[in-house]
Amino acid sequence: MRYLHTMVRVTDLDASLKFYRDALGLEVLRSKEVPAGRFTLVFLAAPGDSSAQVELTYNWDAEALQGGRNFGHLAYAVDNIYATCERLQQHGVTILRPPRDGYMAFVRSPDNVSVELLQAGQPLPPAEPWASMPNTGQW
Repeated sequence: MRYLHTMVRVTDLDASLKFYRDALGLEVLRSKEVPAGRFTLVFLAAPGDSSAQVELTYNWDAEALQGGRNFGHLAYAVDNIYATCERLQQHGVTILRPPRDGYMAFVRSPDNVSVELLQAGQPLPPAEPWASMPNTGQW
């Protein structure tokens, strides 16, 4: 047995790609449109690590998605948590739990899927503006 991917349903594929690909920095590995089933699949992974994939499933017919928080969260190790959070902010993403400790932050996708970011290796020394930034909302 081996891990393949985690599937996340999305309501707006363009907004989701802007979050997962452009802001978070995941790479699109492949995509597939299935007209007979009226859905699109997009598989993404962290650069250089295709072993942990996220499958975005976009159903063409509108549906209300609920309970993003009961999914739990996706988690990624990053080389520099401060630079990652700054890039996310530049893409309009709210940092819900700032990396005050130089180690952990949380953000949410456009469909309210929580994404945990963890500093690879040892935590970075606390730094502003992160050290004094309050939490926003839930993660």
